[in-house]
Amino acid sequence: MHLFRITFCTLSLLAGLCSAVATPDVAVPASDEPTREDCEAAVAEARALAAALPADHLSRYFAERHLLQALAEAGNGEFDECLDMAARASDEVRERRHELRPGERLKVLGADE
Repeated sequence: MHLFRITFCTLSLLAGLCSAVATPDVAVPASDEPTREDCEAAVAEARALAAALPADHLSRYFAERHLLQALAEAGNGEFDECLDMAARASDEVRERRHELRPGERLKVLGADE
């Protein structure tokens, strides 16, 4: 019985080594998690889109707020949230969800008002 165990373990070890040698080196797939670079690229793209709108445009105002939140999320290490907020900013600019009627102005109140 002892000889059977030794033989079985030896053959198992050899089979494992042969299969390891026979399989080609497969590159480990990159992580699906976004990185800081992905976040910075998305924020830069959204910022460029927002800069194309006039400074007093309401959609630009909201897009810039989304970008500030995106940078805050990136500072917390939440790069997936950063990408989400940058996408919201891009959508805001592309769809121009917020428009002021002629004669209306955007008045942003401060924290103490």
